[in-house]
Amino acid sequence: MDDKLTHFNDQHRAKMVDVSDKQESVREAIAVSRVVMKPETMSRIKAGKIGKGDVLAVAQVAGIMAAKKTSDIIPMCHPIPINGVDIQFDDASDDTILIEAKVKTKGVTGVEMEALTAASAVALTIYDMCKAMDKEMVIGPTYLLSKLGGKSGDFKRT
Repeated sequence: MDDKLTHFNDQHRAKMVDVSDKQESVREAIAVSRVVMKPETMSRIKAGKIGKGDVLAVAQVAGIMAAKKTSDIIPMCHPIPINGVDIQFDDASDDTILIEAKVKTKGVTGVEMEALTAASAVALTIYDMCKAMDKEMVIGPTYLLSKLGGKSGDFKRT
């Protein structure tokens, strides 16, 4: 593994990496997160009894929007064309919503940060919509599950 950090210039100051010479390829990243809550909160989400609306539908849209806006909030991220975002939920538990955010592009840099930002925004939106009834919700862990494409190759968390 190459441990060289690429976001520093010759003066050891932050810089945005120049990706103009990189090959365009299809790139995909999947990030996951979770929100742990009281069983009563989960029950109300599933029953559609949260006063602010359909929690998972709103969170899904928030995740898609966040993926598209990642370069606006993460300083060294390149603005890239997003070709697809898919947010999936697993709410089989009585107190935990699992979140999976898959982001895809065809470009010169990866979408790991976009997937992580999407998963985080989904979790934060769930918290925001349910905080009136459950301020003890816990978000995380949030992490990269896998990535495909690019110079550094594929990655799958083991």
